[in-house]
Parts: sequence; C-alpha cells; structure tokens
Amino acid sequence: MSESAEPRQASLRRLREFGVRPNRELGQNFLIDDNILDVIGRAAGLDARDVVLEVGGGLGVLSEYLAPRVAHLHVVELDKALAPALGDALEPFGNVTLHMADAVRMDFAALDPAPTKVVANLPYGVAATVLLKSIDELPDAHLWVAMVQREVAERLAAGPGSKTYGATSALAQLACDVRLGRRVPRTVFHPVPKVESSLVVMRRRSGPAPPPQARALIHAAFAHRRKALPGSLALAPGAPPGIRDQARAELARLGHPPDARAEQLAPQELAELAAALPPLPSR
Repeated sequence: MSESAEPRQASLRRLREFGVRPNRELGQNFLIDDNILDVIGRAAGLDARDVVLEVGGGLGVLSEYLAPRVAHLHVVELDKALAPALGDALEPFGNVTLHMADAVRMDFAALDPAPTKVVANLPYGVAATVLLKSIDELPDAHLWVAMVQREVAERLAAGPGSKTYGATSALAQLACDVRLGRRVPRTVFHPVPKVESSLVVMRRRSGPAPPPQARALIHAAFAHRRKALPGSLALAPGAPPGIRDQARAELARLGHPPDARAEQLAPQELAELAAALPPLPSR
C-alpha cells in the first residue's frame, strides 16, 4: 500500500470497525484523504515546540499528522460515539490529550500546556464561533489554520463595504491578519459535503484581543444591517440613553456620514467608536 493511501484506508477501516456513522446534526464531514495534510502543515509552519489545538478530531486523520510534528496536541471532539475510533488513532502518541467536550462551551484558557497554534478541520456550524472564542481565550496562540466552509472563510476575510463583511469579519480582523487559503476539494471528506470548503489562515497582530466594549458594540452595530449604525446601537438591549446622538457625532468625527451603516466602517474605526461611546452591555 502506498504511503498516500494509508490515511484513507485507516479512516475507512475505522468507519467499519467502530461502526461510525456521520452525524448530520453535528455537521460531520470526516477528513479521510492525506492529500491536503501537507498543505495544512506548510500553512501552519509546524515546529517541534508548538502546542496545537485541534477542534473536531473526527476519525483522527489530521491528529495523526499533527502529533509527531509538535510538542503537544490537544484534540477536542464532541461526539462520544467517535471516542473509540479517535482513541485508536491517537494511541501511539504520548503527547496528545483528547478532550471529549463541546468546544463552544469548554474553557480554552484552562488547557495545559497552553496552545500556541490552532489547526483544525472545523465543523461548519460552529467554525466562526470557535475561531473567535479561541482568539479571546488563547492569548499565547499566534496562528490559526482552519478548514471551514468557503462562505465562512470569505466572511472572515471580507473588507468593509462588501456584502459578506460583518461582525465576524471585524472581530477577527481586529486581532488578526486574515487571508484566504486554497480551496479544498470535496472529495477529501466523507461524506462528500454539498458546500465548498477552504483553508483560512489567521495570524495574530501584536497587542491584546479586542476588549469586551469593542466586541459588544460590533455585535450591536451589525445586528440590524439595514439600519444606520446609530439606530442599531440604540436598539441594543440595555443601550445607554442618548447613544444614538453620541454615535452620530462620533461618526462625523471619524469622517463618516452621521447615518453611516456599520459595514462602511473598518474594524479599527469600529474599535475607536466603541472607545469613544458609553459601553454597551456585553453579550
């Protein structure tokens, strides 16, 4: 058997041996082909000193690639039905911690050793949530390489004024330089997804993550996309009195029309607006 065929064969063996059936409700599309692994590895610049967080272990194909190349690997998987198959994949490695948990709810900051990179084939439904959460909770992490739905990747990298630019774009770009990686063929997954996938690469900028005040304003600003930004802020639960007029004045100071919409402002401008206005309640 050729080396390139081994991961696919191992994945198919685990599917049969452990009776694994992809869970549609969890958005499971298992990575089964190693053709994309070196692409991921090069983008991640893997180093023997790295501590990597992988969310969505699946059948362990990416885990088996990462483990021998890094100092420590944290693998998070929600589906308990996959524990036997993942255990089979990870058994040879002494530097892996398997967390059977919901990545959306778990405390990434409690991971020990602390991850310095996030490398993952993320479940489509929670990809943006997990990426933004890991930016906030993993201050030592400086690089993210994630396989996500193409639309999510484009949203993360979108610029002001585009139809896909929104809260996800602004929050990611306040903390990181975001770029689209290569498209990923559907055939590397089982079952074959109906949507296209893409790698997204995010590299943390120097400085802290966006403060809670900025995150709260950005979420509120994009909550009503068809409204002017000041009006959208005024509709936020617990909005301070007079915030509409204050926002109009600050928009003019930033060089925007007082009735500008949120998508017209760059991420840093949204952060400046948040710093100049009374804080909104955090989500």
